[in-house]
Amino acid sequence: MKTKHGITNREFKLLIKPEGLDRRRKITALSDQILAFCKKKKVDFFHLDNANTGLRTVYFYDTPGEHLRLNNVILRVRESRQNVWVDDYCEVTLKCRTHDVEHASNFDPTPKVSLKSRMRLKEELLRGDGLGTIRSIYSNNSILDAVPLDKITDGTVGSIMKSFPGIGKLGIDRKLPIRMVGGKANKILEACLPLGNLVFGDGVQAHCDIAIWMRSVGDPIVGELAFSYRVNNENREQVAAHKRADQFFKKLQVELADWLEIGSTKTALVYGKPE
Repeated sequence: MKTKHGITNREFKLLIKPEGLDRRRKITALSDQILAFCKKKKVDFFHLDNANTGLRTVYFYDTPGEHLRLNNVILRVRESRQNVWVDDYCEVTLKCRTHDVEHASNFDPTPKVSLKSRMRLKEELLRGDGLGTIRSIYSNNSILDAVPLDKITDGTVGSIMKSFPGIGKLGIDRKLPIRMVGGKANKILEACLPLGNLVFGDGVQAHCDIAIWMRSVGDPIVGELAFSYRVNNENREQVAAHKRADQFFKKLQVELADWLEIGSTKTALVYGKPE
């Protein structure tokens, strides 16, 4: 395969059943199985034995009628945590995520000039209808790394439009309220543990990690095993390496069949609707 023009990242995702994911031994067992599978498939896996777990709070904003979601747009906030303490600044991501790469590309998530951002056009590769299958969705992202949330919204769509002008082209009434999806009770506690790096070819090395979403400590909702890599001018034409990553993802589903949860993305679980 050849990666589509403009794609900056490829990210492979598998949802993991929540049972026991708050137990270190469960994560160790999953990591050991992946390591053994990589050896069998002759994929180099530089495993991290002593990685630190990152902790953050995740939530989403939308109108009561979910006008953003209906336009395939997601507004996500991540707050980093150190133990019980929440950082004063948060990461804010606006993305258009859809099955059509042209649709995603045509939405402009760029923030106003005064806000520093990182732009990403991602191909997100998910399990298809059955084990060993693959499908793609595309997300056009603007990521603000360290902003006070009150600089982003005052509770109305109009305030979001001031920060992200592209939303103004969606035809949403700027006077509509914007609020946390599901209310404050729907804030997610996310623990993220790096597992290591997978090597699929020259310049195609993927970071692999597992994220665990919890209502609270000890109450897992779902896990997500993911590996991702940057796509650039140096590796874009590495067709064999990209294809090897695809094949690895499909075979990994079969290997981890007993671990896998039905569903598409973690965001879909929060909204309660498929993407």
